[in-house]
Amino acid sequence: MPSPTLVIQTAFLGDVVLTIPLLQALAERHGPVDVVTTPGAASLIETHPAVRRVIRFDKHGAGRGVTGAWGLGRLLRDQGYARVYLPHRSFRSALIARLTGAAERIGFADAPLTARFLYTSTHPRPTDRHESVRLLALLGDTVASGDWRLVTTAADDAKATSWLRERGVADGFVALAPGSIWGTKKWPYYAELAATLGRQVVMIGGKEDAPLGEAIVAAAPATAKSAVGQLTLRESAALLKHAALLVTNDSAPLHLATAVGTPILAIFGPTVPAFGYGPIRPGDKVAEITLDCRPCSSHGPQVCPLGHHKCMKDQSAGEILRQVELLLR
Repeated sequence: MPSPTLVIQTAFLGDVVLTIPLLQALAERHGPVDVVTTPGAASLIETHPAVRRVIRFDKHGAGRGVTGAWGLGRLLRDQGYARVYLPHRSFRSALIARLTGAAERIGFADAPLTARFLYTSTHPRPTDRHESVRLLALLGDTVASGDWRLVTTAADDAKATSWLRERGVADGFVALAPGSIWGTKKWPYYAELAATLGRQVVMIGGKEDAPLGEAIVAAAPATAKSAVGQLTLRESAALLKHAALLVTNDSAPLHLATAVGTPILAIFGPTVPAFGYGPIRPGDKVAEITLDCRPCSSHGPQVCPLGHHKCMKDQSAGEILRQVELLLR
C-alpha cells in the first residue's frame, strides 16, 4: 500500500477550492490523500474521491498560535506520513509538517525563511499562471491535466433543487455573489443590476452577507430570491449548477462556480486577475477598469486607501448589465 500523503492547506475558502487539482494529481501518484484545512473549508473537499480524510484545524480558535500547531503536529506523528505538501506558505503549516515526522516536506521557494528552514525540498512558484495551475509546481508540473471539480453529494443536489423549486425559480437564473471579507472588493451596485436585469436572480453567500441579500431582494422583489446564509457551501455550489451565469466579486464564489462549471462574470477592483485568482476557463469574463492605483494590495483593503473607491464605483450597473446580457446570449 502506498505510504500516506498529507496536504496542509489552511488558507481562505477559495484557496482550498483551487487546491483540488493538486489533490487529484497527488491521488493519481500516491492514492487518496489526507488534508489539514480549516473547519469552514473542510466540507468543500471531504467528499472528493482524491481525499482519504480531512483533518479540521481551527487556527483561529483552539489551534491558535505555536501551541496549537505543535499539538496537531504531535497528534499526526503516529499516522506514518511519508510526505507532506505545503501549498500554503506559512511557518505554522511548515511546523506542523515537521512535527509529523514525514521524511519529505515539499513547499515553495518563496515561502518565508522560517518556513523554508523546515522544508526538505522546494520548488519555484510560477507567477504567471492561475493559482490552480501553479500549485501543481509542487510536483514539478506547470500545466494542469484533466478536468477538476468540486464534488457535491446527492443530498447537496437535492437540497439545492428543492430550494429553487419551493421558491419558483427555474433553471437559467443569474446568480449574484455580492459579498467579500475584503471591503473594497464589494461592487456596490448589485441591487441596481438585479432591478434592471429582467430575469430571475438568486443571491448566494454566508450569513454575514444577509444585509446585502436583503437589499437586493428589496430592489427587485418580483424576480430576486436570497439564499444567503440558508445553504451550506456545497449546497451553494450545487445551486450554482442550475445558474446560467454567476456575477461575483473577486471572492470564493468565483472559484465555486469554476469548480462546478457555471459561467462567470467576475468584477475586479482593488485586485487584478494577474494575481492568479480570476476566471480560468475560456468564455468566462472579467469586468475591470484601468486606474493608476490598481492594484492597491494583494487582497484588497477594507477601505480604499485614496478614499474614492473608483475601481468599483466607476463600474456602473448599466455597464455590468451590458456585459451580463452579452454573456447570456
